[in-house]
Amino acid sequence: MNSDFLEFRGVSKRFGPVRAVDGVSLGLKKGEFFSLLGPSGCGKTTMLRLAAGFEEPDAGRVFLDGRDITGLPPEKRKVNTIFQSYALFPHLNVRQNIAFGLTIARRPRREVDEEVERMLALIQMGEHADKRIDQISGGQKQRVAIARALAMEPRGLLCDEITSALDPELKHEVLGVLEELKADGLALIVVTHELGFARRSADRIVVLDGGRVIEDGPPEQVFEQPQTERARRFFRQVLA
Repeated sequence: MNSDFLEFRGVSKRFGPVRAVDGVSLGLKKGEFFSLLGPSGCGKTTMLRLAAGFEEPDAGRVFLDGRDITGLPPEKRKVNTIFQSYALFPHLNVRQNIAFGLTIARRPRREVDEEVERMLALIQMGEHADKRIDQISGGQKQRVAIARALAMEPRGLLCDEITSALDPELKHEVLGVLEELKADGLALIVVTHELGFARRSADRIVVLDGGRVIEDGPPEQVFEQPQTERARRFFRQVLA
């Protein structure tokens, strides 16, 4: 397999008797928008955690730009993860949350301020910069989480069901930010149940079931002509 950016080679991960990921080999190209779909418990989130370094595989290896990063801790990987739960710091305001990673990395104050302003413009939150986290909406919180991740200049962004707790209008806000990031050429892996968004925006769709890849291809192929009965059943259930 020839992957320019992130690659899983024969990766497996078990939690007790459950094999969450079962011998998966996948590659993500530079600038590719890659959406992971599948029923609950199929291994989607575990794949993201393996990529981010929050879990280590029981078998197989993970590579980034051709380098084996399997044992590398999360802070040493040039990928950042955005969670469904936002994971923001309630005692810090919007500006301080975005600046957090840069401050911990001891970046010069002027550089931190410039990058925070750039991120605030990207997520259209400049007028809310000094608000506490409990003073902004769920969609705005998720946008702040995206900005905080992007401020660290990752090569890729891993998004785990980041719109599942939002109402339809707020989902549209957050998904719009992701579509802008795709236009900027950032590699994205997005776990989502928003099938319309995945079909419209992803370059590639991978469907997991039982920890294994059962579909892998462009959206039009996977959605309109799935190759496996398990994938067809999944789409029927979700779209019913």
